[in-house]
Amino acid sequence: MKAKGIVHKFGDNVNTDDIIPAKFLSTTDPKELASHCMEGISADFAKKVKIGDIIIAGKNFGCGSSREHAPFSIKSAGVSCVIAETFARIFYRNSINIGLPILESEEAARDMEDGNEIEVDFDNGEVKNITTGKIYKSQSFPEFMRKIIAAGGLLNMLNTDNPR
Repeated sequence: MKAKGIVHKFGDNVNTDDIIPAKFLSTTDPKELASHCMEGISADFAKKVKIGDIIIAGKNFGCGSSREHAPFSIKSAGVSCVIAETFARIFYRNSINIGLPILESEEAARDMEDGNEIEVDFDNGEVKNITTGKIYKSQSFPEFMRKIIAAGGLLNMLNTDNPR
């Protein structure tokens, strides 16, 4: 599995209310959530992001409440991957559960710049900054996580593995 896109860079401690403000939690409509993605920290993010783009962030991305709306809004906005120095654990699990690939790479998160073009190879954990030519390593996904992401989320994988 690979992803290629333009970087949208954010700092440390981006919380779930920054990702999707609480006033939008009454909907599960992907288009509505996508239109307000990152609104708490970047009012024009939803207008700038293109399908395949990648979010890069600092430490503790996705901290705050355990709302699944946060990774779902990111995925619905067309973001192909989030790379951060570290993630809040519940955000990490929610992301994998809905099929949003996320990677931890301290060096990549610090070095990347807004607007860089990058390519991510999830199978070997390699992140290549196409703009600068620099390559970073991250941990690759174990096979069971690759299956969840490829299926579009845990529920999709379980429904595929266990048809009724």
